Amino acid sequence: MAGMTKSSLLTLLAEKTGMGKKEVAGFLDTLASTAYSETKKTGVFVLPGFGKMVKVNRAARMGRNPATGEAIKIAAKTVVKFRLAKAAKEAVL
Repeated sequence: MAGMTKSSLLTLLAEKTGMGKKEVAGFLDTLASTAYSETKKTGVFVLPGFGKMVKVNRAARMGRNPATGEAIKIAAKTVVKFRLAKAAKEAVL
């Protein structure tokens, strides 16, 4: 799977915006840290046209150990999910 690397993303964004690679890297780092802190604080971070990060509480449940088949209890926990925006889905498909 050949995806876009961080370096190639920085190069592409620098060319398209006229900013330097260091400025673009700083912006992306700031965006990521803002997304993490807002999701932690409020439970949601929206990036219009792209999607949103949502903090979700998972209830405790029963599961199975795949090696032994033994029933095990899986504890409740909080997870982060990403929900893609409708505009992003339509642009890609």
